[in-house]
Amino acid sequence: MKPASFKYYAPTTVEEALAHLAEHGYDAKPLAGGQSLVPTMNFRLSQPAALVD
Repeated sequence: MKPASFKYYAPTTVEEALAHLAEHGYDAKPLAGGQSLVPTMNFRLSQPAALVD
């Protein structure tokens, strides 16, 4: 399966990353390698509105 659509952010500072996470609240997830998040997104077990890398 393919993951549901989401917004992707690649901030260059910690402040930018925190701002994106705060903007989307619980609908945003930090990517942080994606070892466990990406597979759950592929099976649509997790459907974040935004990823912050």
